[in-house]
Amino acid sequence: MNYSKQVISLCPNFYKITNFVPMENDNITERIIKLYQEYIFHIDLNNPEDVTMVKELDYIVNKYIEDYIFRKAFQKQIVTVRIRRDVKDILKEMIKSIIRIFDKYEEDTTKIIYVSKWI
Repeated sequence: MNYSKQVISLCPNFYKITNFVPMENDNITERIIKLYQEYIFHIDLNNPEDVTMVKELDYIVNKYIEDYIFRKAFQKQIVTVRIRRDVKDILKEMIKSIIRIFDKYEEDTTKIIYVSKWI
């Protein structure tokens, strides 16, 4: 099996994401999709960390496309991301930032619900 097919097999939402048409003047969504495509085709399939990150990224970008509330929250956060100049792999750092934003969003939206006591 060639490299591209192996990568796409790790990303069940690949075609859905790449065929998504963002709203007019939505540059952030276009860039997210380009980052997604660029990253997944530059990973080392023998590196388990890269494979895990690709699977997470596929899930996150799919959620970004499907969930309007997450998309708006994500767009507010992504513009504040800063990458240090001394980083060797800028693309990988950007993907890690995307994953951190998603993890924080999940943490904030899935708060513990307390059952109130009725008198």
